[in-house]
Amino acid sequence: MINVRQNVGICDVSMLGKIEVCGKDAAEFLNRVYSNAFLKLPVGKARYGLMLREDGFIYDDGTTSRMADDRFFMTTTTAYAAGVMTHLEFCAQALWPELDVRLASVTDQWAQMSVVGPKARATLQAVVDDDISNEAFPFLAAKEVSLFGGRLHGRLFRISFSGELAYELAVPAGYGESVADAILQSGKAHGIQPYGVEALSVLRIEKGHVTHNEINGTVIPSDLGFAKMVSATKPDFVGKAMLDREGLVSEERPSLVGVVPLDPATTFRTGSHILKKTDAATLENDQGYVSSSGFSPHVGSTIGLALVKRGHLRHGEEVVVWNGLRKEFTAARLCNPVFVDPANEKLHV
Repeated sequence: MINVRQNVGICDVSMLGKIEVCGKDAAEFLNRVYSNAFLKLPVGKARYGLMLREDGFIYDDGTTSRMADDRFFMTTTTAYAAGVMTHLEFCAQALWPELDVRLASVTDQWAQMSVVGPKARATLQAVVDDDISNEAFPFLAAKEVSLFGGRLHGRLFRISFSGELAYELAVPAGYGESVADAILQSGKAHGIQPYGVEALSVLRIEKGHVTHNEINGTVIPSDLGFAKMVSATKPDFVGKAMLDREGLVSEERPSLVGVVPLDPATTFRTGSHILKKTDAATLENDQGYVSSSGFSPHVGSTIGLALVKRGHLRHGEEVVVWNGLRKEFTAARLCNPVFVDPANEKLHV
């Protein structure tokens, strides 16, 4: 994790679900599937999207890139790859059969790797023939690229879930290992190191990026600070009609918040409950729970993301993190869920 933030790291993200969405109505189809707007996404750009269930709760999230006017490349979470594909097929066949749209699961066709850190561009430029400078390839750019002097072609996306300068490179699956080896070789001079899922998770927590620990079937966009990702101008999208229910607009709903221990030497566990500082340890006093946690080298202590009643209004409040199974009590503070680069300056260098 330290090396990723100081130098560069590489992580295999081939397990993400990948879906091609094609046809003259592909943009309109995505505009109805996602809660945020996709109809006017420019060619060569990627966008983070939220997909809701019909009851208004978040179903999945991921990035979708417009490769041509009538062709999009969607990534889904690993666990929901098959489910999202089924959902899209149902929408195309049963809800809007009049739309000209075709879907194909291409998860197994592409090996995909994330190259992350302040030296990611220098590492990748050694294998990518195209200009990937900040001016030529800015944040959220997406395009097909030439590699190794034209011997191979792939797809490059400038997206980041760590808060650092980052890219995801997709190549035909059979070339995945050799391309990763070449990136490791080109990155030697820059201190490249591979990292895995545990480090990836902590990098995401440090940046306040949610995972399926938070997207647990009980949250709506505003719970996670994504209220702006619900389009107010679109006439309809899956889940829109149910978002106005009384229980989903209540101020008492749990919302995403960061958690840090008051004493950096202490820790807490995922799944622990949040109590007010003076309340007894009972479920009646439960204010929410820690959804993700890990030790952060950047902060110097355990950090966590939590879903807490009115959490977005309680930054700075001292609380107790209670694990009833292990009889653990940790004094903590609720805070902004973004622990690293809250101004997003690193994403645009």
